[in-house]
Amino acid sequence: MRVVWARLLVASLLATLTLGPTVAQAEPWRIGRISPNSGESDAANLNAFRDGMREMGLQEGRDYLIEAKFADGRFERLPAIAADLVKAKVDLLLVGSTSGVRAAKNATSTIPIVMVTTGDPVESGLVESLARPGGNVTGFTALAPDLNDKRLQLLKEAVPSASQVAVLVNANSPDRSFAIQRQGAIRTLDLSIEIFEASDINAIDDAFTKMARSRPLALMVVNDILFISQRRQIVDLAARQRLPAIYGEREFVEAGGFMFYGASLVDLYGRAAGYAHRILKGAKPRDLPVEQPTRFDLVVNLKTARGMVIVVPRSLLARAEVIE
Repeated sequence: MRVVWARLLVASLLATLTLGPTVAQAEPWRIGRISPNSGESDAANLNAFRDGMREMGLQEGRDYLIEAKFADGRFERLPAIAADLVKAKVDLLLVGSTSGVRAAKNATSTIPIVMVTTGDPVESGLVESLARPGGNVTGFTALAPDLNDKRLQLLKEAVPSASQVAVLVNANSPDRSFAIQRQGAIRTLDLSIEIFEASDINAIDDAFTKMARSRPLALMVVNDILFISQRRQIVDLAARQRLPAIYGEREFVEAGGFMFYGASLVDLYGRAAGYAHRILKGAKPRDLPVEQPTRFDLVVNLKTARGMVIVVPRSLLARAEVIE
């Protein structure tokens, strides 16, 4: 009898295990995307991130979801966007621009943040150092040593007669000390540089009015959020003065600017997928050093060059992506 009852008990347990609910699969990770740009402008970067995730065998929809929000160039919207994604309790934030990362960092100290920014994350206070970020922020910076020196070199190569170069900087930016920091490059390239400062939209117009009196032969615009948001204004003002200009953001050239040289954001976003995956699997942002770019893009707007009657050397065009 005991044997019968034992068999019945085992049978009952087996039936329960067989018919009961199976162990549920883990839910997809939720990645919040904060972009200062529009969805259209951000598409290439976000697709590069997806490609990076795919290379690691991760499938969107099955392994992760992206909840993307765009500021459409209105940087004042970034804090609210960050707050919304934090409230939604995403597992990780993928953030572009210094302002976007600052908004995300102010909104949360616990959700990991993977950044891709063209600003200096140490100078901006986003991380303690590149090697040891500390806190919940890490990722990639598009800045590299001597990047502005290289831009000056390329500008001089494209326009050999440009012995006088205007440099537009934000009066509130650390790059305000550009002239002092770049004296070596200025001597090497035999350039005369004059700094023009602007800290708001009206000041940009004033800066170009001063440039018209100074009569420089070329222009370099130092990376800054204000300038990016006002890129069409700056490109138009440079065109009116027939100033061939080099920029640190690709969007300027797409808006009609002359030249862009800088880190490939598409490459950085592809690499950001690796950091995102490691963090989602348990790595801590503070233990992952902020990485610098390894790939750089040179883009020349040939239509703009022709409009300014500039004959760009073939040797430079051979190294560049050309926009007609």
